[in-house]
Amino acid sequence: MTTAATAGAAPGGTTGFLIGILPWVLIFLIFYLLMIRPQQRKLKQHQATISAVKKGDDIVTAGGIRARVTRVLDDNEAEVEIAQGVKVRIVKSTISQVITPAAKPAND
Repeated sequence: MTTAATAGAAPGGTTGFLIGILPWVLIFLIFYLLMIRPQQRKLKQHQATISAVKKGDDIVTAGGIRARVTRVLDDNEAEVEIAQGVKVRIVKSTISQVITPAAKPAND
């Protein structure tokens, strides 16, 4: 008699599986929308900024060195001046930031 009562109370196999997996799907969807997607956008924007580096840009390397780009050698390397007369070659992927000069105030 107890087997009939428990069998009637148990949800169906497919329905129970869908109800069990639904919270995990929702958690992944929320995680994707709040964490993964914005990080991918930020990465694409950073890669576009690094590939657009040109002569005269001020940069900061991953090691924290501020420098000015003197020439872009190829897609992977650039020559930068870290002090007057001191030029080094760096890998462009080590550029962490391109510093844009502050806008000049309008003369009144």
